[in-house]
Amino acid sequence: MKFRVDRDVLADAVAWAARSLPVRPSAPVLAGLLIEASADGLVLSTFDYETSARASLSADVHDEGRALVSGRLLADICRSLPAKPVEMVIDGNRVSLTCGSARFSLQTMPVEDYPTIPQMPQATGTVQSDVFAHAVAQAVTAAGRDDMLPVLTGVRLEIDGSTISLLATDRFRLSQRELGWDPGTPDESLAALVPAKVLGDTAKSLTSGSEVTIALSAGGTGEGLIGFEGVGPGGVRRTTTRLLDGEFPKVRSLFPAEKLTTARVDKQALIESVKRVALVAERNTAVQLKFSDGVLTLDAGSGDEAQASESIQATIEGEDITTGFNPQFLLDGLGAIDQQVVELAFTQASKPVVLSGITDDDGADSGFRYLLMPRRLLS
Repeated sequence: MKFRVDRDVLADAVAWAARSLPVRPSAPVLAGLLIEASADGLVLSTFDYETSARASLSADVHDEGRALVSGRLLADICRSLPAKPVEMVIDGNRVSLTCGSARFSLQTMPVEDYPTIPQMPQATGTVQSDVFAHAVAQAVTAAGRDDMLPVLTGVRLEIDGSTISLLATDRFRLSQRELGWDPGTPDESLAALVPAKVLGDTAKSLTSGSEVTIALSAGGTGEGLIGFEGVGPGGVRRTTTRLLDGEFPKVRSLFPAEKLTTARVDKQALIESVKRVALVAERNTAVQLKFSDGVLTLDAGSGDEAQASESIQATIEGEDITTGFNPQFLLDGLGAIDQQVVELAFTQASKPVVLSGITDDDGADSGFRYLLMPRRLLS
């Protein structure tokens, strides 16, 4: 194997392929990055039996071949190289890398021990890459992080014709984001439970091109697998991941059909106020929100401990209400909303609040909703 390639293109592709390598692999070869050189250029691949990544890029290939080297080490080396072409040559059980006057020699791992990388399922449709990345970033806000409840560490991706819905919950909050896309089959309905971390990282990493292809099998070959394809610097990027097993809770019904009290406030003013008042809130205690007479009053702290209070203007419709929320969960939801005006909709104080961004005077929302369970207030 011998090839010559642009340093920036190589560094970007290696970093992309190596981003999902396991920190503590179950087998040494799973920490490797597979380099395949052919007449068509280079393909860089990683796979840990759960998530795969393949980056294709153009290169001047003199001798075809394959080599498996430490992915993280190669990424660190490529990131540090000078801005000159890179040449890689395999020599026995080592790979030599030369860039200008910099030279590295890397130990190879047995290619024959590397697992077969799964093929992409059949393409289901395409979505605008920046819209998809932003929608996923909003949805994963509410995803669980407790590996003891693996189903809740996923995002439920639902495809219904030309609409994609993304749902996530950790039992204390719930996010829902809907967006349009271009389906391959107009009337197709599919659903998948995708690991939230993989989905978030993948969507964010595929914004170089204008579109992302989503490949989700309805059954047969590729079942239990979802794939994403986009264009990166120098070539095509493909990634697959295994879907999570288990039944995602039926959470849509948690969004109330009516709202008895609504309050509209300036989002940034509310964020800053919550941050200040929460400084005196002890761990796992709520920040109180009282809506009355066109004013939202925030309080935290009680008894002999430090206390804080602050008021901001609000447009309130309906009955006065006093409730409380985990301040960080509230900030997470506010931070995921794009609009400058946020609506908080209540049925009653002991029930969840629904946060959404207001896009116009008619009250249209942006396709993103964030439901947050209240916390008990200290007396």
